[in-house]
Amino acid sequence: MKTKPDLKFNQLWNISFGFFGVQIAYALQSANISRIFATLGADPHNLSYFWILPPLMGMVVQPLVGYFSDKTWLGRWGRRIPYLLIGAMAAIIVMCLLPNAGSFGLTVAGAMTFGLIALMFLDTSINMAMQPFKMMVGDMVNEKQKAKAYSIQSFLCNAGSLVGYIFPFLFTAIGIANVAPEGVVPDSVKWSFYVGAAILILCVIYTISNVKEYTPQQMAEFNAAANAEGQDTATATEMSADQKRHAIRVFFEVGLVQFFCWAAFMYMWTYTNGTIADTVWGTTDASSEGYQEAGNWVGILFAVQAIGSVLWAVVLPQFKNIKVAYALSLVIGGIGFAMVPYIHNQYLLFVPYFLIGFAWAAMLAMPFTMVTNAFEGSNRMGTALGLFNCTICVPQIVAAALGGVLLGAMGHVQGNMLLLAGILLVVGAFCVFIIEDKKRKH
Repeated sequence: MKTKPDLKFNQLWNISFGFFGVQIAYALQSANISRIFATLGADPHNLSYFWILPPLMGMVVQPLVGYFSDKTWLGRWGRRIPYLLIGAMAAIIVMCLLPNAGSFGLTVAGAMTFGLIALMFLDTSINMAMQPFKMMVGDMVNEKQKAKAYSIQSFLCNAGSLVGYIFPFLFTAIGIANVAPEGVVPDSVKWSFYVGAAILILCVIYTISNVKEYTPQQMAEFNAAANAEGQDTATATEMSADQKRHAIRVFFEVGLVQFFCWAAFMYMWTYTNGTIADTVWGTTDASSEGYQEAGNWVGILFAVQAIGSVLWAVVLPQFKNIKVAYALSLVIGGIGFAMVPYIHNQYLLFVPYFLIGFAWAAMLAMPFTMVTNAFEGSNRMGTALGLFNCTICVPQIVAAALGGVLLGAMGHVQGNMLLLAGILLVVGAFCVFIIEDKKRKH
């Protein structure tokens, strides 16, 4: 039976290259949402609630993209690429609208409502554009090369993050205004979103031009070959009962680790700006110049995190035991989170955010490697990965819903939320060792 061929490096690169542009959009969203809504007038205790929408939309959109793309075939356009193109086009439009929420002369409530609606559509479109890349690796890459393919995707993801994170700082450095009238988002942030949108569409065009998905007939042959061992080769078109049980078990065990990891990073995205504005710039006033400078520096710190992720992603494949590598990465990231509230020098903050990048690198590559290997041979790979996205979205929704309550319980100090994030990552590290990562039983 025909098995998936080994792909050259440039083929693996092309499959994921568009992720670079999508991740710029995601980085701009994650680094600037709290800043945007605080600038519009949101109370710090309510900031986490604005973060409920992004994962909620992801939990709805990504399973649907997975389910319908499994059943789609549009000739040269394939089955994943059409959803990628639609999502990218929508994201570009919304990226030009969101940072202007405070520029239309609306009331504070009106501006925040506009911003929320724009955020909802932005995250919906980013999720629609992002998921096909993960699915194409699952579809087109054999089990032997999958870890390498996801490492390349992790590299491109972090490279895109790096670019998106530094944009506001960079545009401020070249003279674009970083301050604006009260309730209006600075031009440095607006231009970051505009340029990010342009890069996104160029990257997506590159992927569409250089990737040709396997036909339904080829996929059927590959799936049959993957499931043939221990089955009648004439009927091995789908996973056996034992294979399905193993895959489902891995799905939920990895999902438990995901819960603690993504809750931790939700608190990083929500409270880093307020934390360093307080500990380094000595202000909690969102309309102050110091708060906006802190907002720019958040982008630099997240860029340092991305650099840590890129470098650690090169190291991770060298570990012989994937669970040890996964758990160690999360512990190192947890230590980084715990350091942040105690550092009052903006440059020394590079150290903890570099360490946090180790956890991020593992989170981007290892869960998908484990789950796609477990589901290898399934003709519902897209559906499985779409549902697996719920293990990313649910913890963010829970963390966001509880954020205001926990902030109050922890003395109304935003830095304490980063301590909590560190604890969550360490708990996630312990949970790694319950994952059954052995090769599927046939």
